[in-house]
Amino acid sequence: MILFLHGFRSSPASWKARALRDCLAGRGLEDAFWCEQLPASPQEAIALIEDRIAACPTLPTLVGSSLGGFYATWLAERHGCKAVLVNPAVLAPPLLAQYVGTHKNLHTGARFELTPAHVNDLRTLEVAAISHPERYWLLAETGDEVLDYRVAVARYAGARQTILEGGGHGFTRWKNYLAEIAAFAGLP
Repeated sequence: MILFLHGFRSSPASWKARALRDCLAGRGLEDAFWCEQLPASPQEAIALIEDRIAACPTLPTLVGSSLGGFYATWLAERHGCKAVLVNPAVLAPPLLAQYVGTHKNLHTGARFELTPAHVNDLRTLEVAAISHPERYWLLAETGDEVLDYRVAVARYAGARQTILEGGGHGFTRWKNYLAEIAAFAGLP
């Protein structure tokens, strides 16, 4: 089972979520994919994901993009899951503190509020160091215009790392890694 955790202002309609869903569906594994709209509240987002983890018959693999990668790291440490981190927002609290205010979802157009309390909640989810690097796979592009990929390289030291020159925050070569992500998750 793969749980896809989208980024800030994103949704299950993102091209990464749709491409991974379609890849698995093409293999007859549509039931092995979950992606829901994550609430703006970190506490609510974590509760939603933890409910889904609890409903899985075996530990799922978390695939997190940007803020979803931040959540995936905390959840992987808490539950012992594997995690694929795509241009993860390693330093989410200070990054998102700059964006307190009203925002619009890139895919649905729905408006939501990012509050100082949300940023404080993110601080409670910070992971200083990963405990089992073998459970992680970092996918990052050096051309990420939002995050410094080198911070992720340092945070996930010892983990499998695929660092690609160029690209951007959206991880432009995503479709090249879908089959490998399924294999990392133990799916046929």
